[in-house]
Order: sequence, then structure tokens, then C-alpha cells
Amino acid sequence: MNAPANDQYDAFAPFYDAVNGEPEELVAQLLDVISRHAPAARRLLELGCGTGAVLAGLGSGLERTGVDRSARMLEHARRRCPDVRLVEGDITTFTLGERFDVIICVFDTLNHVTSTDGWRDVFARAHEHLSEGGLLVFDLNTVGRLRDLGDMAPWVYDFDGHTLVMDVDFRDEPLAVWDIRIFEHLTGATYRLHHERIVELGVGLAEVRAMLATHFEVLEESDTRGAPPTDDSVRALLVARRRQSTSASD
Repeated sequence: MNAPANDQYDAFAPFYDAVNGEPEELVAQLLDVISRHAPAARRLLELGCGTGAVLAGLGSGLERTGVDRSARMLEHARRRCPDVRLVEGDITTFTLGERFDVIICVFDTLNHVTSTDGWRDVFARAHEHLSEGGLLVFDLNTVGRLRDLGDMAPWVYDFDGHTLVMDVDFRDEPLAVWDIRIFEHLTGATYRLHHERIVELGVGLAEVRAMLATHFEVLEESDTRGAPPTDDSVRALLVARRRQSTSASD
């Protein structure tokens, strides 16, 4: 996930994979999209790669690079993916000076960019780093999903002897504040509290499509059931192709 250094996901990093589990279904979906729309792809970049779970799942058939702003998350990714190049950087401003066949940005990483100007910057950076006709694949929490989460009671989840308590506040729409508390079990009745407040931005799909139109052609969209997504879907996955260059500077 994209997060400020020494903040937010840095403290959550040791528990991230245990809470989220292995992204097998998402990895299978990504591989299917790549096989259909970019079968000759060789180089892949993940924006907000976190602990490297997706990059590890994609396997060694692709030359993989990951960018994330959290140093702690990248420490875990380096242990998990020793054959993957990992770069600490902000997904709105990074510059690698090279091109990729596919760029992915998943696990609602884009929502963690908390301004629409920031979303446009992410799409611009993706355009700069994609080869002609390259693919951009990303998912997001819809506005409706964030509203639903805001209406729910706090979620409690026990894992590996620890306890996660999470609550979402969407009263300041379009910004959702995720209040995350992890009670790390140390010994006996002793626990250590890790407290994070993570902000996500909800953006309507029509606005997302409009932002993409400058540099990309949308090839397909789907919700978690494979149907066309709406602003009330749980999640939306979009696949877009970089538009062909119109000038030597593109």
C-alpha cells in the first residue's frame, strides 16, 4: 500500500499478511487479464506493492518490480520476494526512467491517495512508465462500499493469538478514516497496542473513467462477481490500455 514513511502501514507491516491472507483469487484474476490482453508481457510493475504478496504470487514468469512508500512493508517484501526489484517511493511522483508491459495497483491502494489530483498523478506516472499499448490494471473501494463500511459496527478479528479491531468512519465523505487497533499478544495477559488511522478517498466511477480518458482506453471493468461495477459494488477492477503515442514526446 502507498503510505507515508514511518507512519500508517509501517506499524501494521508485521501483521499485514496474517490479517489479509494469501491473495490467490486476485493473483489468478490478474494472470487471466494479462493472458488475454498482454500475452507477450515480460515486465511488470506494481504500485503500492506492500509486503510483496501479489508479486510473489505472480511467479517468476515475469520480470517484476515493486514500488511502495512504506520502508517496513518493503522489508517484508524483500524477504518474501528476493528475486524482485523493490523501490521505496511515492506512487504519485516516482520516476524509474524505464517502461513496463503491465502496471498493477491493487488492494485498494489507489484509494489511499487522498486527492483526485493525486489520482491523476498516479495515472500520469503509469502512462510514463508503460510501453506502447501497455496495460494498467487497478482496483478500488467504491463510494458505496465505503458508505456501507461506515455504517457497520467495528469489526473484530482474532489471528495468531492477536486481536484486530477495525472501524471505518465515512462521515467526512468522500474521505473514509480507517481506525485500526491491533492488540499484539506478548505473554500471559500482556498485550501491546498498535494503533493506526488510515485515510481513503472515495471517487465515483464516472470520475475515474474521465481521469483515465486522457491517457488510457478502458478495456474492461468488473465487480467481485464479474459483472459491470457500479458505485454501490463492493469493489471495482478496471483494465485499461495506454493510448498510442501521438507525438515523439509521449
